[in-house]
Amino acid sequence: MHRRKTHLAWAAAAALAAVSAHAAPARAVIPDHVLDSIAPPATIAALAHDRPVLGRHAMVVTAQHLATEVGLRILKEGGNAVDAAVAVGYALAVVHPCCGNIGGGGFMMIHLASGKNVFLDFREKAPLKATPTLYQNAKGQVVPGLSTRTYLSVGVPGTVLGLDTALRKYGTMSRQKVMAPAIRLAREGYVLEQGDVNILDTRLKDFARHKNVAAIFLDHGRPYVAGQRLRQPQLAHSLELISREGSRAFYRGPIARAIVAASRAHGGILSMKDFADYTVQWAKPVECRYHGFTVLSDPPPSSGGVTMCEVLQIIKPYPFSKWGYGSVRSIHYLVEAERRAFADRNTYLGDPAFVHNPIGRLLSAHHAALLRASIKPDAATPSAEIKGSLGPYEGNDTTNYSIVDSHGNAVAVTYTDNYLFGLGQIAGDTGFFLNNEMDDFTSKPGVPNSFGLVQGKANEIEPGKRPLSSMAPTLVLKGGRLFMVTGAPGGSTIISSVLESFLNVVDFGMNMQQAVDAPRVHQQWYPDVVFVQPGMMRPAVKRRLQAMGYRFKRFNFWGADEAILVNPRTHLLEGANDYPIRPEGLAAGY
Repeated sequence: MHRRKTHLAWAAAAALAAVSAHAAPARAVIPDHVLDSIAPPATIAALAHDRPVLGRHAMVVTAQHLATEVGLRILKEGGNAVDAAVAVGYALAVVHPCCGNIGGGGFMMIHLASGKNVFLDFREKAPLKATPTLYQNAKGQVVPGLSTRTYLSVGVPGTVLGLDTALRKYGTMSRQKVMAPAIRLAREGYVLEQGDVNILDTRLKDFARHKNVAAIFLDHGRPYVAGQRLRQPQLAHSLELISREGSRAFYRGPIARAIVAASRAHGGILSMKDFADYTVQWAKPVECRYHGFTVLSDPPPSSGGVTMCEVLQIIKPYPFSKWGYGSVRSIHYLVEAERRAFADRNTYLGDPAFVHNPIGRLLSAHHAALLRASIKPDAATPSAEIKGSLGPYEGNDTTNYSIVDSHGNAVAVTYTDNYLFGLGQIAGDTGFFLNNEMDDFTSKPGVPNSFGLVQGKANEIEPGKRPLSSMAPTLVLKGGRLFMVTGAPGGSTIISSVLESFLNVVDFGMNMQQAVDAPRVHQQWYPDVVFVQPGMMRPAVKRRLQAMGYRFKRFNFWGADEAILVNPRTHLLEGANDYPIRPEGLAAGY
């Protein structure tokens, strides 16, 4: 079954524990004074009908409904979760071109029915000619735009080899079978909905600057409108090449040659050797425990799993379920934990092929206790007073989707081109957008990147290095059994989005849809401000926190959490698309 959501629910759902089938009975009654600090009663009542999509056997949740339907069809035809994940990955490259991609890279978390959990890294790599000062002028100053708006910003894409590797190792269907739906969508086109058009509209001026882009993503120079059909014959051709010849067509054949030629023509540094040398790698997931749940997420070169787990270790002793969602104390301690975890993230983490990542120390109980002790109960800690807490460093726009199949396999994938539509340019007639992922490196230690992250030497640019990411495709187990599959896009806010959707379920008793829809807060060390979604706090709560020294900034660039919960009571799958952020998305199951 599936349902396209038709209403917007911007507010907390902590008081709805009574209607959440998996919520603990003790949370069913919320005292009036707690309710007063959470959300207006009218908003809570409105969320009483905000239910997830249910499925008995399988579930697919993506940011674009046609991609969801592709994944569900693969599952119904006998494919497993990995087959569906690869099919969805290619379909999103067609129907969600801002963020789905074959010109970028990402991460995949896989839970097998056997109990095995594995992580696949297909993050982009820096070209071999890249240097630490690539984006600085002769005076050592960072040149605005070089890392985001030029071919120097393009990393070697990893998606095609990543999807092909996952399919060969854990899939059951042929590459031709899982790619056929994406090729058909590209060749025949698909009808745009308003959510699709809204995303296209964000880069109209950039599309118009490049003839080959405008020919595809503008309608004779005009913006597309809902109801029109978007066809992408050049992308269909590229996908057909990959379908027939595999990843070789992308990394050693005509696609690589077209990208390298465009890079050279526009002052870039990509080479055929960069593509030929590109590799993906399997790794062990980052693992931590929180209130009886096991959280499995991605290790470096992503920071998502480590940072999220560090926050969880800091807040573990606090009674969040008693304090309630949106209360003064729950926001205060969550923000302070994030501030400290992001300081560590930005100081120590990087590509493990180039730097030592002190994950064991960062996630240790001793380290968490020290950080917890530094949190003042009645005041915000200025970010200037927080440093990487292990001492000085010693060198040595994105989309997510979640899938659970009828066998108990689960996959969470987050992949990205960085910005919406990445660089905003297409190499020749390849038909897909190139990433501007190199901006995720440190252009210069101490200088913020486009997401405001102030990072250090561990993430400086080096040839062949993978930039540090905030992506966090995440699996949650309870008693060794699958409990949740989740992830989100959104740059540095990914970590907060995934973390808070998890806390909303396990601490605040929400169902999966409420947990995904609930407003979020985010603090990343610098800038010294708390980003907040509308509806997160009642005025009285906000005034109290401001008196404690917090500064708030409304923030609308949040990732769309796409999540699945395996309800331990009903054993049904709860699928939740983040409708407020991605109204064109869909959760569907059977």
